[in-house]
Amino acid sequence: MNGVVKKEPVPSPADRSATDDLRADARRNRCRILEAAESVFTSKGTAASTEEVAAAAGVGIGTVFRHFPTKNALLEALLVSKLRRLVDEAEALCSSEDPRAALFAFFTHMLEQSSSKKAYSDALAAAGVDVRGATLETKKALGGAIGKLLASAQRAGTVRKDVGVAELMALMAGASHAAEHATNSREVATRALAIIFDGLRPEGAARPRARRVGVGVKRA
Repeated sequence: MNGVVKKEPVPSPADRSATDDLRADARRNRCRILEAAESVFTSKGTAASTEEVAAAAGVGIGTVFRHFPTKNALLEALLVSKLRRLVDEAEALCSSEDPRAALFAFFTHMLEQSSSKKAYSDALAAAGVDVRGATLETKKALGGAIGKLLASAQRAGTVRKDVGVAELMALMAGASHAAEHATNSREVATRALAIIFDGLRPEGAARPRARRVGVGVKRA
């Protein structure tokens, strides 16, 4: 040993560019897989295979497994991705000039997404995955974003001040449960939202209208 420290070779600009291209390609593949998985599970239920997801994404099954080693990993990523999109949407609505409309539009969107989130959560829980632990941080961020929407509407005097995020989430859970077990789930969900929105308005404020609620993912 002569005590001389060998320096690691510095990557050339071409090497760095090639590495960046590979990373960008991997990110694109991951996004394609998630988009395809959401489409497949929405139309066929969470029992659909990863092979079907790979075919829909236009990639090989090996590419799917490189990003998501198991189907549970894919479902977990989908669930977190859905929650993350909700956080981003709530944050974007915080700058709305009509805070009440923004809050109620987001509330409606949450209800539309609830069936798919529940389907993913149920499939993961059935496989023994700690769903709460996997989504804890994202759900905290979602609660914070919803809190901002609620506070804006309350400052504008269009939502009663004695309601908190916990109450809103409880109302959402109740509306989702009612819609899930009703014969005509869309109509029930729409009427439930109208009742909830009416109950959230301060005394004397104009009565809001709930728009028609869409559908979510099929069950396994």
